[in-house]
This record gives sequence, structure tokens and C-alpha cells, in this order.
Amino acid sequence: MSGAGRDHPVTRGTGHDGEPGAGALSRPRLTVVSGPSGVGKSSVVGRLRLLDPDIYFSVSVTTRSPRPGEVEGSHYHFVDGAEFDRMVEQGRLLEWAEFAGNRYGTPREPVERALAEGRPAVLEIELQGARQVRAAMPEARLVMLMPPSWDELVGRLTGRGTEDEAAVRRRLAEAERELAAAGEFDVRLVNADVGTAAQRLLDLMTGGELSATAIPDDTE
Repeated sequence: MSGAGRDHPVTRGTGHDGEPGAGALSRPRLTVVSGPSGVGKSSVVGRLRLLDPDIYFSVSVTTRSPRPGEVEGSHYHFVDGAEFDRMVEQGRLLEWAEFAGNRYGTPREPVERALAEGRPAVLEIELQGARQVRAAMPEARLVMLMPPSWDELVGRLTGRGTEDEAAVRRRLAEAERELAAAGEFDVRLVNADVGTAAQRLLDLMTGGELSATAIPDDTE
């Protein structure tokens, strides 16, 4: 990756379903934001929340216990294993995965309700979940958040100083795997600046200048 920190021109393309990029969206869609660890997903989505509080931000369901300070319905929906099983069996989750012995998933009904009300919706999730959402809701738009450069991402991951060398190597290998899947996404958005990336994401979601476009970069 080289030189991806500069401003890139925006070119119009086609979405996953072949729709032309020009013109505003006829109805809101779910936007799925993914990207490797260290790319700034939470920061960009958090800034997006400040830019437009009317956007629906999906709240995951989980089988783990609440941590101190976590609020039901705000941070997560907390359920037991039996209820989670029922949600999976009944198709009530757009996606789900297991991490460290606990399961996490995205409830389908609140997302569909928000979209029916005319509210754009956003989901911040990992690659595995993004692929499941694509299968469950093909009309969703997938956005891959990209680092300004590979060296920048390495610096972010190694600069934390909270993990040993082996753990960092695993994170870097996983980041390479996730970035290699960028071609599966409808839009690649370089996060050189959180505020700029959040504004571009908002434009994309609300049918502005970035609607159904690809942002060219030299991060491949």
C-alpha cells in the first residue's frame, strides 16, 4: 500500500446488484461497515452517530453477561443460550458468530423496521458477519474501511503495546486476510481522517455525492 493518505477523486460505479451509481437512493438500505482491526471502524461509526442521530445503529444480541456500566438495549441485548438458539432457528438474526465462548448476532427485525420507517441503518461488523449479511440481505451495501497505508495499519496495531509479539503477528495476518477480501465490498473507503471518512460515509448512506460509488485508491 502506498500514498493512500491523499484525497482521492470520486468516480461513479455500480453497486453489488449492478444499479447505476448516479442519482439518489430510492429507499434507505442497510450499510455494513467492515475492515481490519486498527482501521478505525468504531471511531468512524461513532462520529457518524454525531453527524446524524436519526440513523439507526444496530445493537447486537449476545450470550455473555453484562460488564460494569453496560446498559441493556444500548450496548447489547443480553440473552441466554436457549434464546439465542431460538433466534438462530427462527431466522431472526442477519448474522452471528462465536468469540471466546460467547455468541454475538445482529437482530433482523429492528433493522427491517428502521428501513421501513425510512431511516438509513448502519452495522459495524467483522468480515465473517458482513458475508452473512450479504447472503441474508443482498440489497445491503457493504463498505470496507481501508487504512491510509499498510505501514500506517502496522503502526496502529504494534503501537498499542498491550499484546505480545505472537498476538501482534496474528492480528497482522488477519488484517492481510481481511484486506484481501476488499473486492467483495461495494465501496472501499480510506480512513485517513475520522471526520472526513464519517462525512463520506454519511453522504453514501443518504444518497449524496458518494451514492453507490467506488473510491479509487492504491492500497491494493
